[in-house]
Amino acid sequence: MKKIIVQTQAKRMLADVFTPVGIYLRIRDRFRDTILLESTDHHAAENSYSFICINAIAGAEIRSGETMECKLPAQQPEKMSIQDKASVPAKLWDFMQRFDIQKTTEKEAQFAQGLFGYTCFDAVQFFDTVPLQKTLKEEQMIPLMRYRLYQYVIVFNHYKDELLICENKIAGIESEIQVVESLIRSKDVPVYPFRSKGEEVSNLSDKSYKEMVQQGIQSCMRGDVFQIVLSRRFSQQFMGDEFNVYRALRSVNPSPYLFFFDYGEYKLIGSSPEAQLVIQNGKAIVHPIAGTFKRTGDDETDQHMAEQLLKDAKENAEHVMLVDLARNDLSRACTDVEVSHYRQVQYYSHVIHLVSEVVGKVPTGYNPFQLMAQTFPAGTLSGAPKFKAMELIDQYEPTARSYYGGAIGFMGFDGTCNHAIMIRTFLSKNNTLYYQAGAGVVAASSPESELQEVNNKLGALKKAIGIAEELGR
Repeated sequence: MKKIIVQTQAKRMLADVFTPVGIYLRIRDRFRDTILLESTDHHAAENSYSFICINAIAGAEIRSGETMECKLPAQQPEKMSIQDKASVPAKLWDFMQRFDIQKTTEKEAQFAQGLFGYTCFDAVQFFDTVPLQKTLKEEQMIPLMRYRLYQYVIVFNHYKDELLICENKIAGIESEIQVVESLIRSKDVPVYPFRSKGEEVSNLSDKSYKEMVQQGIQSCMRGDVFQIVLSRRFSQQFMGDEFNVYRALRSVNPSPYLFFFDYGEYKLIGSSPEAQLVIQNGKAIVHPIAGTFKRTGDDETDQHMAEQLLKDAKENAEHVMLVDLARNDLSRACTDVEVSHYRQVQYYSHVIHLVSEVVGKVPTGYNPFQLMAQTFPAGTLSGAPKFKAMELIDQYEPTARSYYGGAIGFMGFDGTCNHAIMIRTFLSKNNTLYYQAGAGVVAASSPESELQEVNNKLGALKKAIGIAEELGR
Protein backbone atom coordinates (compact mmCIF):
# COMPACT_ATOMS: atom_id res chain seq x y z
CA MET A 1 0.00 0.00 0.00
CA LYS A 2 1.42 3.35 -1.08
CA LYS A 3 2.11 5.67 1.84
CA ILE A 4 1.06 9.32 1.99
CA ILE A 5 4.11 11.55 2.27
CA VAL A 6 3.79 14.34 4.84
CA GLN A 7 6.33 17.17 4.97
CA THR A 8 6.06 19.60 7.88
CA GLN A 9 7.23 23.14 7.24
CA ALA A 10 7.47 25.74 9.99
CA LYS A 11 7.81 29.49 10.24
CA ARG A 12 8.97 31.03 13.52
CA MET A 13 7.61 34.33 14.88
CA LEU A 14 7.97 36.37 18.04
CA ALA A 15 4.83 35.85 20.13
CA ASP A 16 5.07 38.61 22.73
CA VAL A 17 2.01 40.46 21.39
CA PHE A 18 -0.12 37.35 20.79
CA THR A 19 -2.14 35.01 23.01
CA PRO A 20 -3.50 31.56 22.11
CA VAL A 21 -7.06 32.67 23.00
CA GLY A 22 -6.83 35.82 20.87
CA ILE A 23 -5.53 33.95 17.83
CA TYR A 24 -8.07 31.15 18.28
CA LEU A 25 -10.94 33.65 18.28
CA ARG A 26 -9.66 35.16 15.02
CA ILE A 27 -9.16 31.82 13.29
CA ARG A 28 -12.21 29.77 14.28
CA ASP A 29 -14.72 31.67 12.12
CA ARG A 30 -12.58 31.29 8.98
CA PHE A 31 -11.59 27.61 9.29
CA ARG A 32 -13.69 24.61 10.28
CA ASP A 33 -12.37 22.01 12.73
CA THR A 34 -10.31 24.17 15.08
CA ILE A 35 -9.05 23.04 18.46
CA LEU A 36 -7.10 24.76 21.22
CA LEU A 37 -4.85 23.17 23.84
CA GLU A 38 -3.11 25.21 26.54
CA SER A 39 -1.12 24.52 29.68
CA THR A 40 -0.58 26.41 32.91
CA ASP A 41 1.86 23.81 34.25
CA HIS A 42 4.34 26.11 35.91
CA HIS A 43 6.33 23.13 37.21
CA ALA A 44 7.85 22.82 33.72
CA ALA A 45 8.24 26.41 32.54
CA GLU A 46 11.00 25.51 30.07
CA ASN A 47 8.68 22.99 28.43
CA SER A 48 5.41 24.93 28.37
CA TYR A 49 3.49 24.87 25.09
CA SER A 50 0.06 25.71 23.73
CA PHE A 51 -1.40 24.60 20.39
CA ILE A 52 -4.03 25.72 17.92
CA CYS A 53 -4.91 23.07 15.32
CA ILE A 54 -6.66 24.12 12.12
CA ASN A 55 -8.41 22.22 9.33
CA ALA A 56 -8.59 18.44 9.81
CA ILE A 57 -7.36 16.68 6.64
CA ALA A 58 -7.36 13.05 7.82
CA GLY A 59 -8.50 10.98 10.77
CA ALA A 60 -10.21 7.97 12.26
CA GLU A 61 -13.34 7.74 14.39
CA ILE A 62 -15.63 5.16 15.95
CA ARG A 63 -19.27 6.14 16.47
CA SER A 64 -20.46 2.77 17.76
CA GLY A 65 -18.93 -0.57 18.66
CA GLU A 66 -19.47 -1.95 15.15
CA THR A 67 -17.82 0.40 12.62
CA MET A 68 -14.62 2.42 12.33
CA GLU A 69 -14.36 5.19 9.73
CA CYS A 70 -11.00 6.29 8.36
CA LYS A 71 -10.34 9.26 6.09
CA LEU A 72 -7.14 9.93 4.18
CA PRO A 73 -6.28 13.36 2.72
CA ALA A 74 -8.29 14.29 -0.40
CA GLN A 75 -10.03 10.89 -0.38
CA GLN A 76 -13.49 9.60 0.47
CA PRO A 77 -13.95 8.08 3.95
CA GLU A 78 -13.50 4.31 4.26
CA LYS A 79 -15.69 2.29 6.63
CA MET A 80 -14.54 -0.98 8.15
CA SER A 81 -16.47 -3.28 10.44
CA ILE A 82 -15.04 -4.08 13.87
CA GLN A 83 -15.20 -7.87 14.06
CA ASP A 84 -12.96 -8.08 17.12
CA LYS A 85 -13.26 -5.15 19.53
CA ALA A 86 -9.81 -5.84 20.99
CA SER A 87 -8.32 -5.11 17.54
CA VAL A 88 -9.19 -1.38 17.69
CA PRO A 89 -5.82 -0.17 19.11
CA ALA A 90 -4.03 -2.09 16.34
CA LYS A 91 -6.39 -0.70 13.65
CA LEU A 92 -5.74 2.88 14.82
CA TRP A 93 -1.97 2.37 14.78
CA ASP A 94 -2.21 0.70 11.35
CA PHE A 95 -4.03 3.80 10.11
CA MET A 96 -1.16 5.97 11.33
CA GLN A 97 1.32 3.71 9.48
CA ARG A 98 -0.29 4.77 6.18
CA PHE A 99 1.58 8.06 6.47
CA ASP A 100 5.27 8.58 5.66
CA ILE A 101 6.31 11.42 7.96
CA GLN A 102 9.41 13.28 6.84
CA LYS A 103 11.71 14.15 9.74
CA THR A 104 11.99 17.83 10.64
CA THR A 105 14.85 19.69 12.30
CA GLU A 106 12.45 22.01 14.13
CA LYS A 107 11.74 20.47 17.54
CA GLU A 108 8.36 22.18 17.92
CA ALA A 109 7.25 21.10 14.42
CA GLN A 110 7.09 17.52 15.73
CA PHE A 111 3.96 18.55 17.63
CA ALA A 112 2.20 18.82 14.25
CA GLN A 113 3.24 15.27 13.32
CA GLY A 114 0.49 13.33 15.01
CA LEU A 115 -3.21 12.97 15.66
CA PHE A 116 -5.16 15.10 18.13
CA GLY A 117 -8.33 13.63 19.58
CA TYR A 118 -10.03 11.77 22.39
CA THR A 119 -11.21 8.41 23.72
CA CYS A 120 -14.47 8.21 25.70
CA PHE A 121 -14.73 6.25 28.95
CA ASP A 122 -17.22 3.94 27.21
CA ALA A 123 -14.52 3.00 24.66
CA VAL A 124 -13.13 0.70 27.36
CA GLN A 125 -15.11 -2.01 25.50
CA PHE A 126 -12.27 -1.96 22.92
CA PHE A 127 -9.58 -2.33 25.57
CA ASP A 128 -11.05 -4.84 28.00
CA THR A 129 -13.80 -7.45 28.14
CA VAL A 130 -15.94 -5.50 30.60
CA PRO A 131 -19.56 -5.41 29.34
CA LEU A 132 -21.26 -1.99 29.54
CA GLN A 133 -25.07 -2.04 29.47
CA LYS A 134 -25.89 1.65 29.88
CA THR A 135 -26.50 3.77 26.77
CA LEU A 136 -27.07 7.49 26.27
CA LYS A 137 -29.96 9.30 24.63
CA GLU A 138 -29.21 10.26 21.01
CA GLU A 139 -28.95 13.98 21.82
CA GLN A 140 -26.09 13.29 24.25
CA MET A 141 -24.13 10.78 22.16
CA ILE A 142 -20.75 11.57 20.63
CA PRO A 143 -18.26 9.28 18.83
CA LEU A 144 -16.50 6.87 21.21
CA MET A 145 -13.09 7.72 19.71
CA ARG A 146 -12.06 10.51 17.33
CA TYR A 147 -8.51 11.34 16.19
CA ARG A 148 -7.51 13.79 13.46
CA LEU A 149 -4.47 15.03 11.55
CA TYR A 150 -4.53 18.81 11.08
CA GLN A 151 -3.15 20.78 8.17
CA TYR A 152 -1.88 23.62 10.38
CA VAL A 153 -0.69 23.58 13.97
CA ILE A 154 0.30 26.85 15.63
CA VAL A 155 2.76 26.03 18.41
CA PHE A 156 3.31 28.54 21.21
CA ASN A 157 6.57 28.19 23.13
CA HIS A 158 5.71 30.22 26.23
CA TYR A 159 9.19 29.95 27.72
CA LYS A 160 10.78 31.61 24.68
CA ASP A 161 7.77 33.79 23.83
CA GLU A 162 7.81 32.38 20.30
CA LEU A 163 5.29 30.76 18.01
CA LEU A 164 5.71 28.45 15.05
CA ILE A 165 3.20 28.16 12.24
CA CYS A 166 3.52 24.52 11.17
CA GLU A 167 1.99 23.22 7.96
CA ASN A 168 1.64 19.55 7.05
CA LYS A 169 2.14 19.61 3.28
CA ILE A 170 0.56 16.73 1.36
CA ALA A 171 0.13 16.33 -2.39
CA GLY A 172 -3.35 17.39 -3.48
CA ILE A 173 -4.02 19.62 -0.45
CA GLU A 174 -4.08 23.33 -1.25
CA SER A 175 -2.14 25.62 1.06
CA GLU A 176 -3.72 28.65 2.72
CA ILE A 177 -0.78 29.50 4.94
CA GLN A 178 -0.94 33.19 3.97
CA VAL A 179 -4.54 33.33 5.23
CA VAL A 180 -3.49 31.72 8.54
CA GLU A 181 -0.63 34.18 8.97
CA SER A 182 -2.87 37.13 8.11
CA LEU A 183 -5.43 36.06 10.73
CA ILE A 184 -2.68 35.69 13.36
CA ARG A 185 -1.55 39.28 12.71
CA SER A 186 -5.09 40.67 12.62
CA LYS A 187 -6.13 42.93 15.50
CA ASP A 188 -9.80 41.98 15.39
CA VAL A 189 -10.92 39.69 18.25
CA PRO A 190 -14.59 38.75 17.76
CA VAL A 191 -16.40 38.02 21.04
CA TYR A 192 -20.03 36.91 21.40
CA PRO A 193 -22.32 36.75 24.45
CA PHE A 194 -23.23 33.69 26.49
CA ARG A 195 -25.98 33.13 29.02
CA SER A 196 -27.44 30.13 30.81
CA LYS A 197 -31.08 29.26 30.29
CA GLY A 198 -33.37 27.63 32.84
CA GLU A 199 -32.33 25.66 35.90
CA GLU A 200 -29.41 23.26 36.36
CA VAL A 201 -30.50 19.61 36.17
CA SER A 202 -28.83 16.51 37.66
CA ASN A 203 -29.22 12.81 36.88
CA LEU A 204 -29.29 12.16 40.66
CA SER A 205 -30.67 14.07 43.64
CA ASP A 206 -28.39 14.59 46.67
CA LYS A 207 -30.33 11.85 48.44
CA SER A 208 -29.99 9.43 45.48
CA TYR A 209 -26.27 10.08 45.19
CA LYS A 210 -25.73 9.34 48.88
CA GLU A 211 -27.76 6.13 48.50
CA MET A 212 -25.53 5.13 45.58
CA VAL A 213 -22.43 5.83 47.70
CA GLN A 214 -23.91 3.58 50.40
CA GLN A 215 -24.18 0.81 47.78
CA GLY A 216 -20.52 1.39 46.97
CA ILE A 217 -19.58 1.16 50.65
CA GLN A 218 -21.42 -2.15 50.90
CA SER A 219 -19.54 -3.44 47.82
CA CYS A 220 -16.25 -2.56 49.56
CA MET A 221 -17.35 -4.23 52.79
CA ARG A 222 -18.31 -7.41 50.91
CA GLY A 223 -14.86 -7.45 49.32
CA ASP A 224 -16.17 -6.98 45.75
CA VAL A 225 -13.81 -3.99 45.40
CA PHE A 226 -11.34 -2.10 47.57
CA GLN A 227 -12.47 1.20 46.08
CA ILE A 228 -15.04 2.42 43.54
CA VAL A 229 -15.35 5.89 41.97
CA LEU A 230 -19.01 6.91 41.73
CA SER A 231 -20.03 10.03 39.84
CA ARG A 232 -22.93 12.36 39.26
CA ARG A 233 -23.84 14.29 36.09
CA PHE A 234 -25.28 17.80 35.77
CA SER A 235 -26.58 19.70 32.75
CA GLN A 236 -27.31 23.35 32.04
CA GLN A 237 -28.97 24.74 28.92
CA PHE A 238 -27.52 27.92 27.42
CA MET A 239 -27.68 30.42 24.60
CA GLY A 240 -24.74 31.98 22.76
CA ASP A 241 -21.03 31.20 22.64
CA GLU A 242 -19.71 28.53 25.03
CA PHE A 243 -16.13 29.59 24.29
CA ASN A 244 -16.75 32.16 27.04
CA VAL A 245 -17.12 29.22 29.44
CA TYR A 246 -13.65 28.02 28.40
CA ARG A 247 -12.21 31.52 28.90
CA ALA A 248 -13.74 31.66 32.38
CA LEU A 249 -12.67 28.11 33.27
CA ARG A 250 -9.02 28.67 32.33
CA SER A 251 -9.07 31.72 34.60
CA VAL A 252 -10.77 30.23 37.67
CA ASN A 253 -9.15 26.78 37.40
CA PRO A 254 -5.72 27.01 35.71
CA SER A 255 -4.45 23.48 35.09
CA PRO A 256 -1.76 21.53 33.22
CA TYR A 257 -4.34 20.55 30.57
CA LEU A 258 -6.69 23.20 29.19
CA PHE A 259 -8.60 22.38 26.00
CA PHE A 260 -11.38 23.47 23.67
CA PHE A 261 -12.09 20.91 20.93
CA ASP A 262 -14.67 22.18 18.43
CA TYR A 263 -16.22 19.42 16.32
CA GLY A 264 -19.12 21.52 15.04
CA GLU A 265 -22.04 19.45 16.33
CA TYR A 266 -20.43 19.21 19.78
CA LYS A 267 -17.49 20.59 21.75
CA LEU A 268 -15.27 19.34 24.58
CA ILE A 269 -14.17 22.03 27.04
CA GLY A 270 -11.89 21.24 29.94
CA SER A 271 -9.38 22.15 32.60
CA SER A 272 -7.92 18.83 33.72
CA PRO A 273 -5.32 18.44 36.46
CA GLU A 274 -4.45 14.82 35.65
CA ALA A 275 -2.63 13.01 32.84
CA GLN A 276 -4.03 9.72 31.57
CA LEU A 277 -0.71 8.76 29.97
CA VAL A 278 2.46 10.51 28.79
CA ILE A 279 4.96 8.66 26.57
CA GLN A 280 8.21 10.46 25.79
CA ASN A 281 11.93 9.64 25.56
CA GLY A 282 11.23 5.91 25.83
CA LYS A 283 9.28 6.24 29.08
CA ALA A 284 5.59 5.95 29.98
CA ILE A 285 4.39 8.19 32.81
CA VAL A 286 1.15 8.36 34.80
CA HIS A 287 0.30 10.74 37.65
CA PRO A 288 -2.25 9.21 40.04
CA ILE A 289 -4.25 11.91 41.82
CA ALA A 290 -6.18 10.64 44.83
CA GLY A 291 -6.85 12.30 48.15
CA THR A 292 -8.86 15.53 48.07
CA PHE A 293 -9.60 18.32 50.54
CA LYS A 294 -11.49 21.54 49.81
CA ARG A 295 -9.54 24.81 49.62
CA THR A 296 -10.63 27.72 51.77
CA GLY A 297 -8.90 30.53 49.86
CA ASP A 298 -6.84 31.49 52.90
CA ASP A 299 -3.17 30.50 52.39
CA GLU A 300 -2.44 29.76 56.05
CA THR A 301 -5.61 27.68 56.47
CA ASP A 302 -4.95 25.83 53.20
CA GLN A 303 -1.44 24.95 54.35
CA HIS A 304 -2.93 23.51 57.55
CA MET A 305 -5.49 21.60 55.45
CA ALA A 306 -2.66 20.16 53.32
CA GLU A 307 -0.91 18.93 56.48
CA GLN A 308 -4.18 17.31 57.59
CA LEU A 309 -4.60 15.71 54.15
CA LEU A 310 -1.16 14.11 54.44
CA LYS A 311 -2.20 12.63 57.81
CA ASP A 312 -5.73 11.55 56.85
CA ALA A 313 -5.87 7.73 57.01
CA LYS A 314 -8.79 7.31 54.58
CA GLU A 315 -7.39 9.69 51.92
CA ASN A 316 -3.90 8.17 52.15
CA ALA A 317 -5.18 4.59 51.95
CA GLU A 318 -7.05 5.59 48.78
CA HIS A 319 -3.90 7.18 47.35
CA VAL A 320 -1.66 4.17 48.09
CA MET A 321 -4.21 1.85 46.47
CA LEU A 322 -4.30 3.89 43.26
CA VAL A 323 -0.52 4.26 43.06
CA ASP A 324 -0.32 0.46 43.26
CA LEU A 325 -2.94 0.19 40.53
CA ALA A 326 -0.94 2.58 38.31
CA ARG A 327 2.18 0.45 38.87
CA ASN A 328 0.26 -2.68 37.93
CA ASP A 329 -1.21 -1.04 34.80
CA LEU A 330 2.20 0.10 33.54
CA SER A 331 3.76 -3.26 34.41
CA ARG A 332 1.44 -4.93 31.86
CA ALA A 333 3.49 -3.34 29.06
CA CYS A 334 6.59 -1.69 30.56
CA THR A 335 9.74 -2.71 32.40
CA ASP A 336 11.60 -0.97 35.25
CA VAL A 337 8.37 0.48 36.67
CA GLU A 338 8.98 2.74 39.67
CA VAL A 339 7.30 5.47 41.72
CA SER A 340 9.43 8.55 40.97
CA HIS A 341 7.40 11.04 43.07
CA TYR A 342 5.16 10.05 45.95
CA ARG A 343 2.28 11.85 47.73
CA GLN A 344 3.13 15.41 46.72
CA VAL A 345 0.65 18.09 47.76
CA GLN A 346 -0.64 20.17 44.84
CA TYR A 347 -3.01 23.14 45.09
CA TYR A 348 -5.78 23.83 42.57
CA SER A 349 -8.38 26.58 42.51
CA HIS A 350 -11.01 24.77 44.60
CA VAL A 351 -9.27 21.66 45.96
CA ILE A 352 -6.00 20.29 47.35
CA HIS A 353 -4.82 16.96 45.90
CA LEU A 354 -2.21 14.32 46.69
CA VAL A 355 -0.26 13.49 43.51
CA SER A 356 2.32 10.80 42.70
CA GLU A 357 4.28 9.91 39.54
CA VAL A 358 4.79 6.36 38.23
CA VAL A 359 7.26 5.74 35.38
CA GLY A 360 8.06 2.68 33.24
CA LYS A 361 10.35 1.90 30.29
CA VAL A 362 8.41 1.22 27.08
CA PRO A 363 9.34 -1.75 24.84
CA THR A 364 10.83 -1.28 21.37
CA GLY A 365 8.26 -0.99 18.57
CA TYR A 366 5.32 -0.47 20.93
CA ASN A 367 1.88 0.74 19.81
CA PRO A 368 0.96 3.82 21.93
CA PHE A 369 -2.77 3.10 21.52
CA GLN A 370 -2.18 -0.37 22.96
CA LEU A 371 -0.21 1.08 25.85
CA MET A 372 -3.02 3.55 26.53
CA ALA A 373 -5.50 0.65 26.39
CA GLN A 374 -3.55 -1.16 29.10
CA THR A 375 -3.74 1.84 31.45
CA PHE A 376 -7.34 2.84 30.57
CA PRO A 377 -9.41 4.11 32.23
CA ALA A 378 -7.36 5.68 34.99
CA GLY A 379 -7.81 3.91 38.31
CA THR A 380 -8.63 7.30 39.83
CA LEU A 381 -11.82 7.32 37.68
CA SER A 382 -12.79 3.66 38.14
CA GLY A 383 -11.48 2.00 41.30
CA ALA A 384 -9.72 -1.24 42.26
CA PRO A 385 -9.80 -3.95 41.12
CA LYS A 386 -10.54 -2.01 37.95
CA PHE A 387 -12.60 -4.61 36.06
CA LYS A 388 -15.07 -5.25 38.90
CA ALA A 389 -15.26 -1.54 39.72
CA MET A 390 -16.30 -0.75 36.13
CA GLU A 391 -18.97 -3.46 36.20
CA LEU A 392 -20.41 -1.94 39.38
CA ILE A 393 -20.19 1.63 38.02
CA ASP A 394 -22.23 0.50 35.03
CA GLN A 395 -24.72 -1.10 37.40
CA TYR A 396 -24.99 1.74 39.96
CA GLU A 397 -24.71 4.96 37.92
CA PRO A 398 -27.92 5.91 36.08
CA THR A 399 -26.19 7.33 32.98
CA ALA A 400 -23.45 6.08 30.63
CA ARG A 401 -20.31 8.13 31.23
CA SER A 402 -19.53 9.00 27.59
CA TYR A 403 -16.63 11.50 27.60
CA TYR A 404 -16.33 11.71 31.42
CA GLY A 405 -13.29 9.80 32.67
CA GLY A 406 -12.00 9.31 29.12
CA ALA A 407 -8.76 10.73 27.70
CA ILE A 408 -7.98 13.64 25.36
CA GLY A 409 -4.78 14.83 23.72
CA PHE A 410 -2.06 13.96 21.19
CA MET A 411 -0.75 10.74 19.66
CA GLY A 412 2.48 11.18 17.67
CA PHE A 413 3.52 9.23 14.60
CA ASP A 414 6.79 8.60 16.46
CA GLY A 415 4.94 6.84 19.32
CA THR A 416 4.82 9.78 21.71
CA CYS A 417 1.61 10.36 23.63
CA ASN A 418 0.23 13.08 25.89
CA HIS A 419 -3.34 12.56 27.05
CA ALA A 420 -5.24 14.17 29.92
CA ILE A 421 -8.14 12.55 31.75
CA MET A 422 -11.43 14.24 30.88
CA ILE A 423 -12.31 15.52 34.33
CA ARG A 424 -13.29 19.13 35.15
CA THR A 425 -14.69 18.95 31.62
CA PHE A 426 -17.84 20.09 29.82
CA LEU A 427 -19.49 18.44 26.84
CA SER A 428 -21.46 21.04 24.88
CA LYS A 429 -24.13 19.64 22.58
CA ASN A 430 -27.52 20.94 21.42
CA ASN A 431 -27.12 24.12 23.49
CA THR A 432 -26.65 22.10 26.67
CA LEU A 433 -23.55 21.86 28.85
CA TYR A 434 -22.98 18.47 30.54
CA TYR A 435 -20.52 18.19 33.43
CA GLN A 436 -19.72 15.44 35.88
CA ALA A 437 -17.59 14.59 38.90
CA GLY A 438 -17.04 11.59 41.15
CA ALA A 439 -15.58 10.56 44.47
CA GLY A 440 -13.53 7.53 45.49
CA VAL A 441 -15.65 5.35 47.77
CA VAL A 442 -14.01 2.93 50.24
CA ALA A 443 -15.34 0.97 53.22
CA ALA A 444 -14.59 3.90 55.56
CA SER A 445 -16.37 6.47 53.38
CA SER A 446 -19.12 8.80 54.57
CA PRO A 447 -21.90 9.41 51.98
CA GLU A 448 -22.18 13.05 53.03
CA SER A 449 -18.40 13.61 52.69
CA GLU A 450 -18.35 12.03 49.21
CA LEU A 451 -21.26 14.23 48.15
CA GLN A 452 -19.30 17.29 49.31
CA GLU A 453 -16.20 16.09 47.43
CA VAL A 454 -18.22 15.94 44.20
CA ASN A 455 -19.55 19.45 44.86
CA ASN A 456 -16.02 20.74 45.56
CA LYS A 457 -14.71 19.30 42.29
CA LEU A 458 -17.56 20.86 40.34
CA GLY A 459 -17.11 24.23 42.03
CA ALA A 460 -14.79 25.62 39.35
CA LEU A 461 -17.09 24.52 36.51
CA LYS A 462 -20.20 26.06 38.04
CA LYS A 463 -18.29 29.26 38.79
CA ALA A 464 -17.07 29.37 35.17
CA ILE A 465 -20.65 29.29 33.87
CA GLY A 466 -21.47 32.33 36.02
CA ILE A 467 -18.38 34.29 34.92
CA ALA A 468 -18.99 33.41 31.24
CA GLU A 469 -22.22 35.43 31.34
CA GLU A 470 -20.18 38.57 32.14
CA LEU A 471 -17.90 38.11 29.10
CA GLY A 472 -18.86 39.48 25.72
CA ARG A 473 -21.41 41.92 27.14
